[in-house]
Amino acid sequence: MKHEVSGIHPGFGVLPALLAIVLAGCGPQAEQVEVSGHHQPAMTWKVQSYWQSGTLPQEIFENFTARVGALSGGRLQLEPLAVNMVVSPIESLDAVAAGVIEAQHGGIAYFTGKDAAFALLGDPQGGFETPYQMQQWMEYGGGNELARELYGRFGGHFVGGVWYGQETLISKRPIRSLDEFRGVKIRAPQGIGQDIFQRLGAAPVNLPGSEVYTALERGVVDAADWGTLSMNDDLGYHRLAPYPTYPGFHSMPMADIVVNMRTWRALPDDLKAIVESAVRDFASEMVQRNELADRRVARNAGQLGFEPVDFSEADRRRFREISRQVWQQYAGRSPMAQRIYDSQVRFMRDIGLLD
Repeated sequence: MKHEVSGIHPGFGVLPALLAIVLAGCGPQAEQVEVSGHHQPAMTWKVQSYWQSGTLPQEIFENFTARVGALSGGRLQLEPLAVNMVVSPIESLDAVAAGVIEAQHGGIAYFTGKDAAFALLGDPQGGFETPYQMQQWMEYGGGNELARELYGRFGGHFVGGVWYGQETLISKRPIRSLDEFRGVKIRAPQGIGQDIFQRLGAAPVNLPGSEVYTALERGVVDAADWGTLSMNDDLGYHRLAPYPTYPGFHSMPMADIVVNMRTWRALPDDLKAIVESAVRDFASEMVQRNELADRRVARNAGQLGFEPVDFSEADRRRFREISRQVWQQYAGRSPMAQRIYDSQVRFMRDIGLLD
């Protein structure tokens, strides 16, 4: 699901509602559980995701919350909430910081209005080729440390990143090279994506996700930047735009698991370790199950009535170099954005993605 709200201030309209909910007693609930013969307080956290109920990603998120409860022996229970159940996705980080919800599974780029660093952290578009490469940067290239410093400025502790895979571009006519983007009306949210497509000569159109299907149907746009191959097929997009790029290369968003800073610091060390381990399992399940779903859809492309379009390695590398020009612009917008950019570029050079 492509981020749609870069540049909107995440604090819009939320503080009065947050304070009202906090005063109503929306903090962590505690009861007693017996651990090794001793009674210890059990905690319940409200954790809001940015996924709709009934979707595969929300199911995987709920598996994660159940895993924490099981591994902790009931000492820490996570109450999974679907998107918008407490606040909107762009308000969730403020809700975490205020203690309205104890934690979130949110789209990192939604918080670009707070600091341009969130845009680069959440999705250096055209950069990493697979979630595993970006996960390596987070775990072993300094990404987690930078993320924790960034979120810490806004009252949250970044536990770890979660990916759902490479997104595809859907098009009503085949686009087989970067040069063929020229003049294409493409739905792309404001931010890094729009800037990249403009450099390719395309004509980006800013539309909410709810209007993508109708815009394709009515010819308002020729192509759209949205989700993964299987997500797009579930939404029926391939009936209107039967030429998706696959494997995807232009975008691979990272989501988060973030906990209120005070709540995290008060958590016993063994429960912190359980949450951290469960987040890594969550990330693995999200990547692997979505990848399997994409492969099944790709294998049945002919029966489903669409043709996957695979870009050449040369065009993929050229796209990365064009994208890097946009990353540099965002890097100049804050010291933290510059540090994240420098770290990402250094790592991409180390693994051969950049010269």
